[in-house]
Amino acid sequence: MDYIPVLVLVISFIALLMLSVPVAWSIAISSMLTMLVSIPALPAFTTIAQRMGTGLDSFALLAIPFFILSGQLMNKGGIAHRLIAFAKTLVGALPGGLALINVIAAMLMGAIAGSAMASASAMGTILGPEMEKEGYSKEFGAAVNITSSTTGLVIPPSNVLIVYSLASGGVSIAALFMAGYIPGILTGLFLMIIAGIWAKKKNYAVGKRSSLKEVLSTFLSAFPSLLLLVVVIGGIVAGIFTATEASAVAVLYTLILGFWYKEISLKKIPEILLDSSVTTAIVMLLIGASMAMSWAMSFENIPQEISSALLSVSDNKVVILLIINLILLSIGTFMDMTPAVLIFTPIFLPIVTKLGIDPVHFGIIMVLNLSVGLCTPPVGSVLFVGVGIANTTIQKVIKPLLPLFLAMIAALFLITYFPQLSLWLPGLFGL
Repeated sequence: MDYIPVLVLVISFIALLMLSVPVAWSIAISSMLTMLVSIPALPAFTTIAQRMGTGLDSFALLAIPFFILSGQLMNKGGIAHRLIAFAKTLVGALPGGLALINVIAAMLMGAIAGSAMASASAMGTILGPEMEKEGYSKEFGAAVNITSSTTGLVIPPSNVLIVYSLASGGVSIAALFMAGYIPGILTGLFLMIIAGIWAKKKNYAVGKRSSLKEVLSTFLSAFPSLLLLVVVIGGIVAGIFTATEASAVAVLYTLILGFWYKEISLKKIPEILLDSSVTTAIVMLLIGASMAMSWAMSFENIPQEISSALLSVSDNKVVILLIINLILLSIGTFMDMTPAVLIFTPIFLPIVTKLGIDPVHFGIIMVLNLSVGLCTPPVGSVLFVGVGIANTTIQKVIKPLLPLFLAMIAALFLITYFPQLSLWLPGLFGL
């Protein structure tokens, strides 16, 4: 194995990140430098530019801007308020009721919007001040909000699962979407248990029990929002439309819902479109740069060499999955989720499929694993959003965050070694 391209890739990428160069540019530049080791400058430049362009030439990727736009419409359309009100009637009277409400509402919001950032922003803005008013520390509230927001990346519809489908060479998006439900809900339950124990230990206030009438009233108010899940996922599973077509349906549905709730007006539409365009541009640049790096690594035979090295350590499924999980947990601390999925799926997927691990199951493992990285410094985007909204510091949030981290990692390892938690639902629907 020629170690020079590997060293150039790793050292240049880390150096660029340390110099605060944006992640997408760090990926693209380090890929280009790696190519310069093997081929002349002009072909290197043109190849990287070409790979960035062709990497975005995929019908499946059209779903991402549509889901981003539907997430923005949901965030501005009053959906979060109704989901929180419904969650409050379900668990508000339990120990740590407001924290549990945050987790359930984030799971519902994530299942509808598919965005951890949108969920963290909405839940932190609405529930944060309320939790503080009820005597909860703002650091604990921020920690719950940060970790629970990531559940929506596994519970469909999820942009990251679409990206994994692209990187894996065409694993069924419908199967991935169905596979995400149980792991996402299980992670949420683990977080609720830890949040409840912490709240009981700190003697945080408990809310009043809701009557059946209040539960029904808030459910009916939230029902049109929850119905989106049935429309989008039901339509995909039933074969009525593809994931890309479903994303367009989601935009139309949420737009109508926003007008019906009277939370969105024509004056707000340009701002929503602009915010969605900015987010889409960032995501697409990351995808294009990551596809270029993935190609550069394949050109240098790096995935094959890593595969051989890992399989030489052990051919035991348990050991290999443990090593991959530990590597991904480390990668997640300094790399954003989308490029990590695009770069490391072609490396690790051939290894796990050789060992008989289902690609759908591995996709859920990978996304759930990298979700942990969104909550960790130095790159954790959801961590910074949650801390910023709570008006506190990372140093203060770390203490209540650690037990919730452990809950997420416990859920990850349970899902890793019990594949039926991921594969039962796709199997049930024949996917």
